[in-house]
Amino acid sequence: MKKNLIQDKSFDFALSMIGLYKQLQTEKEFVISNQLLRSSTSIGANIEEAIAGQSKKDFLSKISVSLKEARETNYWLKLLHQSELTSIDVSKYLKVSLELITILSSIVKTTKSRLD
Repeated sequence: MKKNLIQDKSFDFALSMIGLYKQLQTEKEFVISNQLLRSSTSIGANIEEAIAGQSKKDFLSKISVSLKEARETNYWLKLLHQSELTSIDVSKYLKVSLELITILSSIVKTTKSRLD
C-alpha cells in the first residue's frame, strides 16, 4: 500500500497529542486538554473520511474540516503555551500543527483548482 504523508503525519500527531493530554490531566488542566484531544484527533479522522470520499467534492469537504481542526488545535496549543497554565513545553506540538496546516492548506487549494 502506498504511503500517505498527511495520513501518517496526522496519525502520529494524534498519538503524541494523546500523550500530551495524559500529561495535562496529571497537572489538573482539564478544559484545554479536552479541547486539544478532541480537535487534534479529529484531524486524522476527517482525513480518513476524505480518503474514503465518494466524490472530489466530498473529499474537499472532509479535508477542509481537517484543516479547520488543525487550525483549532494550533489555537489551543498557542493558548496553552502563552497562558503558562502548564510547565510542559508545547513548542514541538506547535511546530507539527503548523506543518499539518501547511500541508492541508495546499491540499485544499489544489483540490479546489481541480474542481474548477
